[in-house]
Amino acid sequence: MNRHSLIFSAILVASLFSGCNKDSLIEEPDDVYRHFSVIEYTPAPGQFINENMDCKTPAEACKWAQARLDAKKHVSLGAFGGYIIVRSRHSITEFAIKGNSFVQPSGGSNEPGIVYVMTDRNRNGKPDDGPWVELRGSDSDNPATIRNYEITYFRPDEPKQPVRWTDNLGNSGQVNYVEAFHAQDSYYPAWITTASYTLSGTCLPPHSNEENGRWNHLPYGWGYADNTGSDTTDNWTVFSLQNAIGSSPAKIDFIKVQTAVNAQAGALGEISTEVCGFMKLE
Repeated sequence: MNRHSLIFSAILVASLFSGCNKDSLIEEPDDVYRHFSVIEYTPAPGQFINENMDCKTPAEACKWAQARLDAKKHVSLGAFGGYIIVRSRHSITEFAIKGNSFVQPSGGSNEPGIVYVMTDRNRNGKPDDGPWVELRGSDSDNPATIRNYEITYFRPDEPKQPVRWTDNLGNSGQVNYVEAFHAQDSYYPAWITTASYTLSGTCLPPHSNEENGRWNHLPYGWGYADNTGSDTTDNWTVFSLQNAIGSSPAKIDFIKVQTAVNAQAGALGEISTEVCGFMKLE
């Protein structure tokens, strides 16, 4: 067993007695995965956005997200396209991300986030050396997976309203307002001051079904954050640069996690990736 596997195994043992639900704490050593700093937090609209937060600028949003991760709490990325970007203190080759997915006989919650990476070639500390390199997952070659998918969200005119969207395929819909669970005035990020904004990325087909009024978000095979796949143990999913789509970078400095499904679960609202922590392995 190599060094990063030993570290990862130790963390899993430490976390056997804890879980990560929508607002729980992760009881794990403080110094293991605080290797990353949040440098951008741009969620899509969602039921956790603007809840228990007062962010009026992107910088304040980053500070809020960093505080959540430092406190071992989840950060929601909202509906399709919402993302968080973190910077590593040092260049890395392998890492793990913790989500809050689960699988139960009564129904599961798997809300996959695609992971992208970038190398800081000009060493300026900013993810401007593009393009982002997508890491492969089990549905990367699924014919139903849509690449270069774009969605535009529109700020509601009144409080407590759904958020309307259109996409680049001619579709339209909305992010439902689920007042029974989350009653803040708006699910549209308060620090985005424009009347609309567009997010883009790879869109996976939903793995969800409804039976007798109960929604079940089934897991994907492997390769995604916030997903109980074959590469996930106690919600930690390991990511390797060997799974890069296209040319694999030798080392990377930035990680982006992005909600990969555009779907609603009835009265439960949107499918939204949550991240609970980042851990350096190599």
